[in-house]
Amino acid sequence: MKRPSKSFEIALSAIACAVAALALTLGAYVDVMYAAGLLLAVFALMVPLSKEFIWGDALAFLGGAILAFLFCGFSVYKLIPFLTFLGLHPLVNFLQKKYVKRKWLHAIVFLGKAIWFCLALWLSWQVVFVKFFALDQTSWYPFVMKYFYYVLFFGGIVVFAAYDFLIFLCQRSVNAIVKRIRR
Repeated sequence: MKRPSKSFEIALSAIACAVAALALTLGAYVDVMYAAGLLLAVFALMVPLSKEFIWGDALAFLGGAILAFLFCGFSVYKLIPFLTFLGLHPLVNFLQKKYVKRKWLHAIVFLGKAIWFCLALWLSWQVVFVKFFALDQTSWYPFVMKYFYYVLFFGGIVVFAAYDFLIFLCQRSVNAIVKRIRR
């Protein structure tokens, strides 16, 4: 099979960058669309990976983050979940799927990604969710803060296991959709 041209890689990565920046900007301005904007940006970054454009995905992540930072009025706070974990997770999953062949190494990589997710969740909780969404005013906040690290670690591992599995499935779906593009 012939390797796609560099111009195709640049075009596919530019489309992914533009969609990611637009989704992140929309999510930053409209609070109801915050989670949807983050997920749409993640799905957009899966497009270059479907053609195995690793550098194209990395540059689309960087460009999307910079453009969203500029469009959001230099506010990095709402971009923290994307910058610390969500934007790089599809790339790490792709590299894991491509280069890790032994089953016991998958468990170690999963543990590393889970710890990375918990740290990103902790940072997002401290900087974004309590500050911007006023979660300290809710009725369940004292319980969560009493058992915060237990909830963060055990709940984070469970949520991450489901998220990681679903992102692998979504990458397969994006691969099937982009496979229809002839290049």
